[in-house]
Amino acid sequence: MSLAHALTPHIAPVSFEGFSRDFPHFSNTLGGSFERFGFAVISDHGIPQARIDAAIAAAKTFFALPEAQKLKYKLPVGGQRGYTPFGVETAKGEVNYDLKEFWHVGRDLPPGHPYRSHMADNVWPDADVAEFHETVGWLYGALDAMGLKVLEAIAVYLGLDRHFFDPTVDFGNSILRLLHYPPVPFDGPHIRAAAHEDINVITLLLGAEEAGLEVLDRDGQWLAVNPPPGALVCNIGDMLQRLTNHRLPSTTHRVVNPAPERRGFARYSTPFFLHFNSDYLIKTLPNCVDASHPDRYPTPITANDYLQERLREIKLA
Repeated sequence: MSLAHALTPHIAPVSFEGFSRDFPHFSNTLGGSFERFGFAVISDHGIPQARIDAAIAAAKTFFALPEAQKLKYKLPVGGQRGYTPFGVETAKGEVNYDLKEFWHVGRDLPPGHPYRSHMADNVWPDADVAEFHETVGWLYGALDAMGLKVLEAIAVYLGLDRHFFDPTVDFGNSILRLLHYPPVPFDGPHIRAAAHEDINVITLLLGAEEAGLEVLDRDGQWLAVNPPPGALVCNIGDMLQRLTNHRLPSTTHRVVNPAPERRGFARYSTPFFLHFNSDYLIKTLPNCVDASHPDRYPTPITANDYLQERLREIKLA
């Protein structure tokens, strides 16, 4: 191993088995990774790989459909449900759009719920991919449940009650994004996902069989994130960074274009963007403010107001 490689910071996997075996150690290790990198890699998460594979296979079937069929599922306003075509999403501050198309699944709300005023019903491509609804809907629920467990560890790491976050996200506008990055046959100004930070509370990422995810470290160095097969990548979003007064950083990351020998291969991944409830007031936690760390955000903002503001910046609202 070269000296340069030996000195490169490494995001070591944290086994989820520690959640039930030694929760304090698990919380401290996971929280330490988040505080250092804004990212963590969770191995042994227990989500059945066969069911993950089934959801990804359904997504691949959908993305292989003719464009006209896919566009039937594009909603007329916004991009928070259904299909968003290639060439739309553009990272904040960027001119060139990302090289991706995607599908969004959101939370199913009960009849009469007040959040229905701004959280649309899901659409499903039942006529074109019969297994999509069942397999992808299951994956949404599995990642939503895993997100709550990660938040338990984060709460304890921050010195909060273990279930502090439970009532703040139970009806959050959380989104499962099924991503398809097509092959990249030539060089150009566009990349698969330009440098950005996530808007939400935490993101949980499965899939990503092809390399490309990179994280910007404190010294300006881009670190490749290549998790072990089947592992879960998790990162802090801007909402949690704001709530914790940047104790837990929302780290800039990107998905770079493939090496020449992999240009003919598509990339698929399934990030789950966990959100606060729409009316949750993001107000800096008192125990994250002191003389050395004054409050960066003295004016609170609701989660939905913050979300809408940011969606407009990336052309999804």
